[in-house]
Amino acid sequence: MTPTTRSTRMTWILTGITVLIIAAIAGGFIYWQVESKRVSIDTSSIVAPQIDLSPSQGGILEDVYVNEGDTVTENETVARVGDQLIQAKVAGIIISVPDTVGAMVSPGSSVVTMIDPTQLRVVGEIDENKGLSLIKVGDPVTFTVDAFGGQQFSAVVDEISPTSNQSGIVFNISNSRQTQQFDIKARFDTSSYAQLKNGMSARMSIYLK
Repeated sequence: MTPTTRSTRMTWILTGITVLIIAAIAGGFIYWQVESKRVSIDTSSIVAPQIDLSPSQGGILEDVYVNEGDTVTENETVARVGDQLIQAKVAGIIISVPDTVGAMVSPGSSVVTMIDPTQLRVVGEIDENKGLSLIKVGDPVTFTVDAFGGQQFSAVVDEISPTSNQSGIVFNISNSRQTQQFDIKARFDTSSYAQLKNGMSARMSIYLK
């Protein structure tokens, strides 16, 4: 190998190493930019607000016509308390039926609990010092659900809890301040993601605008 050939080879090697270093630096910078604009929440779940169906007047719970997991239509009768028929106000899914037929039921006491699956949200609990102040309504979200592995779903932040999950004031003698947690709720297209069920565990990534 001539000196010229060796020199050319070394030049190509050094050029290749330089390109690799630049690519690594650029990749690291891009990764840092993405991560700095993202807030991750591991403690999340798929949740819909519970709807408690109850009598307006007290009486004996004479009968219940549904079971957990049943799908009901709007105005469908789900139970009877005395002479009063308890009906679903919206279409949805029954999630709780108490085994108390024959018991006395007070006005306003739930006899059947249901959810409206169109109101499902992915809800994450975030520490106040882990990026809460950066999150805004309208921020895009991706999330995964444990039941479906790495499959990604899309959502949009539509509610940031105005109060922490710990209600009331707690006093202690410790000098350390207690970190509070807040709920972040994101809506998604329930018709496109019909496989997502109430109570499923999830992980959220919120992309800051």
